[in-house]
Amino acid sequence: MLLRLWVVVGICCLGLPAAAWAQVQHQLNGVVRVSGSGEVLPGATVTVPALQAGATTDEKGAYTLQLPAGRHQVVVSFIGYDTQTRELNLTRDQRLNFQLVASGNQLGEVLVEGRGSLQEKLQTPQMSVERLTAREAKLLPALFGEVDLLKTLQLKPGVQNGGEGTSGLFVRGGSADQNLVLLDDALVYNPSHLFGLFSVFNPDAVQSVDLYKGGFPAQYGGRLSSVVDVKMRPGNAEKLTTSGGLGLISSRLTVEGPIVKNKGAFLVSGRRTYFDIFTRQINRLNNDDPEFDPIPDYYFYDLNAKANYKLGAKDELFLSGYLGNDVFGFNSQNGFNFDFSWGNKVGALRWNHVFNRKLFLNTTASVTSYKYSITNKLDQFSFSLASDIRDLTLRTDLDYLPNDRHTLKFGATATSHRFGTGRLQAGSEDGRLGFGSDISYRGEEAALYASDNFRPTEKWQLEYGLRLSGFRSGSQDQYAGLEPRAGVRYSLTPNLTLKSSYALMYQYVHLVTNSGASLPTDVWYPSRGSVRPQRSQQVATGASWLFGDGRFLLTNEVYYKWAQRQIDFRDGAQLFVNEDLDAEFLFGRGWAYGNELYLEKKQGRTTGWVGYTLSWTKRRFPPQRGTSGINNGETFFPNYDRRHNLTVVLLHNLNERVQLTGSFVYTSGQATTLPLGRFLFQDVFGEEPGAVPIYPQRNTYRLAPYHRFDLGVVWKLRPNRWIPESDLTFSAYNAYNRRNPYFVYFDQLRDPQTDQITGYRARQVSLFPVIPSVTYNFKF
Repeated sequence: MLLRLWVVVGICCLGLPAAAWAQVQHQLNGVVRVSGSGEVLPGATVTVPALQAGATTDEKGAYTLQLPAGRHQVVVSFIGYDTQTRELNLTRDQRLNFQLVASGNQLGEVLVEGRGSLQEKLQTPQMSVERLTAREAKLLPALFGEVDLLKTLQLKPGVQNGGEGTSGLFVRGGSADQNLVLLDDALVYNPSHLFGLFSVFNPDAVQSVDLYKGGFPAQYGGRLSSVVDVKMRPGNAEKLTTSGGLGLISSRLTVEGPIVKNKGAFLVSGRRTYFDIFTRQINRLNNDDPEFDPIPDYYFYDLNAKANYKLGAKDELFLSGYLGNDVFGFNSQNGFNFDFSWGNKVGALRWNHVFNRKLFLNTTASVTSYKYSITNKLDQFSFSLASDIRDLTLRTDLDYLPNDRHTLKFGATATSHRFGTGRLQAGSEDGRLGFGSDISYRGEEAALYASDNFRPTEKWQLEYGLRLSGFRSGSQDQYAGLEPRAGVRYSLTPNLTLKSSYALMYQYVHLVTNSGASLPTDVWYPSRGSVRPQRSQQVATGASWLFGDGRFLLTNEVYYKWAQRQIDFRDGAQLFVNEDLDAEFLFGRGWAYGNELYLEKKQGRTTGWVGYTLSWTKRRFPPQRGTSGINNGETFFPNYDRRHNLTVVLLHNLNERVQLTGSFVYTSGQATTLPLGRFLFQDVFGEEPGAVPIYPQRNTYRLAPYHRFDLGVVWKLRPNRWIPESDLTFSAYNAYNRRNPYFVYFDQLRDPQTDQITGYRARQVSLFPVIPSVTYNFKF
């Protein structure tokens, strides 16, 4: 009795009631790394199951939790690593680091023991977001065995591809240029190799990819439809390692290691195709054959590099870089030469500073450029056409954690753009004939933002923010807009939540293209003159249900998006080297709405996901500028509109050394315009009749549905003294040899006796049959 009285009196003397004493909060923070390598783990999940509290580690592997004083069980998990559990008696602010060990079955990289990331995905107010790790993507079968992160994102609901084999993303009814693609916070303008067949992201250099389809956080802006946030791996801070792979069309090599052990690290990763090695040899062997048509040269390469260094307990520097290029060349024996190259250069320097346990700073300076160049030469006359865009960007972000209920983020960004919309040079080698033109513009873009993640009760969580953005191109063309963002999560039960979000977005730069898919020759153009910023709004709502003892997560989201000032071009528009490009634009509106159903499993011998999307995308361009608009001003479906989209991805551990993987895709046929018939006429000279096609409204036809099954086997080889880790990955792209439509053309039908045209027959062109491949991966 005396002891109890002393405790009560002591608490009262401290000015705290007994109930409040039990709720004293302490901060738990630390870093999650890989045991034996020192590599940090962004995206690892740190949870306290009893309190339904948790956090996901940032790009530095760091996490922060506010917990009541007392004993807690802390669970840490990450894909491909053994889950770690610790008992903790929290009596003060404490730093707790974790070293996760790779799963004993290396092929089980998509397994997460425990509730892990699915629980975190259930509880966050952020909706319409998907995270993909390079470890997951490497297990899935791929075209020519070339692992592609953007193609893997096409297997997620709400994401459409631009056609057979392409890596372009069309997210919730948006066009390919409405995706904000970031590599370590630096913008990437053209994320494609090989005319869109592969992305520029080498999976060996990438840590993770986050895809935001809606409910965009306030720190992102400048595009309407999605954010693709790619983070590079930081490198091994403990020991020097080498890894790579040999495939059918390319080889990869990555070297990483410590600069100073456990204080700094570096990573260098390169990849190159070798089409050109074989084509050049074939051309050389047939050089003396006048009937031989030379095979064009083609190859691409990319190089990633990253370094980090701890300046002290509170400061760390990160330096990231990317260089990639595609080169296509054709040299004929009659003196005609054609050279075409395009590529990206990206660099970013980031400084992380910790003011105290509640305030953190990230400041990034980045430079990015994209350029293409076409050169033709015939005998003594040459012609070249080029375009480029270059950005210099400075951004700063602050994270402030005042208490366990609020997480504040605020910051600013400023970008200087230079748009080279057309550079033309032509002339003769002797200099007697020559002319040229160079059209360029400048622009400045800036933004301020603030957001708050607020948790008023255990059931409610809100994330809301405001972004103020602006753009200036010259002294007369200035634009600004407020972009509110909001998201809310309500927990009906510990395993069932409801979510809703709203986002308004502005886009100040535009892609000048005359096709539905992005091409290397597309030109970026600023808002100026009559070309005002594009704008979109999106609302979404959905439910998430965690069941099967936390092994399955089922989500269902409904979205509606409407956009203004969408851009297309008048018929016969002159898009290149045009000093009055503004006059070629037409402006309209767009709508997109749909339902996305997604089932995900991350535990057990069999893992994967199933996604289904039912959606509609529409555009309308009314009569304007002396034209009848597009489709006579009537609403039409763009060619990337798909009504149904079904994806099934399965990964199964057969045993400790063999894993089976497979993916199935089904989508409705691509919208297209085909002639209803042809009008025949006889010319005045009595020669063969001509035929003029008669077209209906735009995109009133659908090509045949697209479906494909890919099959893969990953076979882990036994270690030896030289190569401790290696595997063979076998895959079959389009395993049942479906002849999917790429495009349709028409053949003339003729009477065999009179040789006169009697009709026309539609013929389908397919791109890829079944394609088997094998890749050897190694690490030592």
